[in-house]
Amino acid sequence: MTKSILKKEGIPIWKSEENSKVEPKLFLARYKRDDISHLTIKDNAVCLKCTRKPCIIVCPADVYKFEEDRLIVSYDNCVECGSCFIICPYENIEFRYPRWGKGIGYRYG
Repeated sequence: MTKSILKKEGIPIWKSEENSKVEPKLFLARYKRDDISHLTIKDNAVCLKCTRKPCIIVCPADVYKFEEDRLIVSYDNCVECGSCFIICPYENIEFRYPRWGKGIGYRYG
């Protein structure tokens, strides 16, 4: 092999940064953050009246939490299972899949 093939910009290919990171090769789930939330609370006052708060209980990714008098939605933790949307007794959560392949990506399914 010639030196031009073995080196990229003077750095040996096996030492280049994109080839030396193991994490991208080993991931099981990867999240590409979208700038727009795919989860929307329609009316925060409805959430305040809810006594059981099933969205907090059923969410496997701890997306929802209450701070003072409002519900905080950390949509970038979402695993897109839709359980919050299904379990909300007031149908107060609007769920859309993230745009353009953003959101969670699973390697094996």
